[in-house]
Amino acid sequence: MEHIISLFFRSIFVDNMIFAFFLGMCSFLAVSKNVKTSFGLGMAVTFVLFVTVPVDYLLQTKILDPLGLSYLSFIIFIAVIAGITQLVEMLVEKYSPSLYSSLGIFLPLIAVNCAIMGGSMFMQQRINLDPSNTQYIGNIVDAIAYAVGSGLGWTLAIVLMGAIREKLEYSDVPKPLQGLGITFITVGLMAIAMMCFSGLKI
Repeated sequence: MEHIISLFFRSIFVDNMIFAFFLGMCSFLAVSKNVKTSFGLGMAVTFVLFVTVPVDYLLQTKILDPLGLSYLSFIIFIAVIAGITQLVEMLVEKYSPSLYSSLGIFLPLIAVNCAIMGGSMFMQQRINLDPSNTQYIGNIVDAIAYAVGSGLGWTLAIVLMGAIREKLEYSDVPKPLQGLGITFITVGLMAIAMMCFSGLKI
C-alpha cells in the first residue's frame, strides 16, 4: 500500500508530466486560457491515461513480453491511445457540447498528446526497474495509481495555468511580454516552484 501511495504522489508532484518532463505542452499552452476549459481537458487527459496505461501494461506483460514482441509496443500503444481518445471525444460531444466546442481541435489531438504516450512509455520502463525502487510498476494496481497520478498532475498544472492566465488578463503586463511571452515566463517559474517536491520521500 505504501508503494502505491508513493507512486501516486510522485507522479503528481515529483514526476509531473508538464513541469518535470514538459510533455503535452502544445495543448497545455493553447487551452489554458481559463479554468473551466483547462479542467475539462485535464479530466479528459486523466481519463485517457486511466484507461490506456493499465491496458498497455496488460498488453506489455501478458502478450508482448511472453511472445518476444516488445518491439511492437510503440505501435500498439498508439493504437490503444487513438481508440480511447475517439471514445472520449464521442462522450464529451454527447454529454457536454459546450466543453466540446471550447476544446475544439485539441480534444481529438489528445491522441497525439505526448503526455499520454509518455505515460505508457514511462510505465514500460518502470516494469523493468528493480522491485525495491519506489518507482517500480509491478502489477495492474501500480499501473492504475501511476496513470491516475500522472493525469491529475497534468490537470493540476493546466488548471493552475488557466487560473493565472485569467488573472493576467487584468494585469499590466509590458507590451513586449504580452501573450506567449508572459506565459512562457509563468510556466518556467511554476516549474522551478515544483522543483521543491523533487526531494519528497513518502
